[in-house]
Amino acid sequence: MIAVIDYKAGNLTSVVKSLRYLLGEERPAREVVVTQSPEMVRQSEKIVLPGVGHFQATQLLNDLGLTDAVHEGIAKGAWFLGICVGLQWLYEGSTEALEAPGLGAFSGMCERFPAEYEGAELKSPHVGWNSLEGIREDSRLLRGVEDGSFVYFTHSWRAPVSKDTAAVTEYGGEFTSAVERGNVMGVQFHPEKSADVGLRVLRNFMEL
Repeated sequence: MIAVIDYKAGNLTSVVKSLRYLLGEERPAREVVVTQSPEMVRQSEKIVLPGVGHFQATQLLNDLGLTDAVHEGIAKGAWFLGICVGLQWLYEGSTEALEAPGLGAFSGMCERFPAEYEGAELKSPHVGWNSLEGIREDSRLLRGVEDGSFVYFTHSWRAPVSKDTAAVTEYGGEFTSAVERGNVMGVQFHPEKSADVGLRVLRNFMEL
């Protein structure tokens, strides 16, 4: 079972549609379930956290007991994929909402894009197609995705680059566009809006 967590801020419809399309294509017997149930999250072999909007919305994950459920699921070996704000939640937190802690799977804080970069105004949010660079050769999530492939972004906050970064994107400097360690993964871009490359990423996750 694949649990897609609903915390009233995710781009659920298109994510679920993409996942069900892939399941129908390859493994129709499996289910994609949209849930706020901690117990269902604990029992799932794969967990997906979509996200659009303000980081403060992730506070609901704590309020509903979902943060603990995700920790337990990951500890038992469930594969986790965070999308957009879902990736940012994997870090210690975000300057967008300091009172709302992240999962802490990766070190560092997410920060807003600078107002200027190299002497020029930098527009925020970062919206549109941009490329994935420096893809790690050992990345299972990005297997078969070529360096320089374009994917779709829409965000104003960004995750730091670290040893767990699986790919970077350049906009006001480099930021983490994909992160991966063990069974915990995240993408800042929207795979469900990123055409064939996005479907490849989701398919890779489904095949883990």
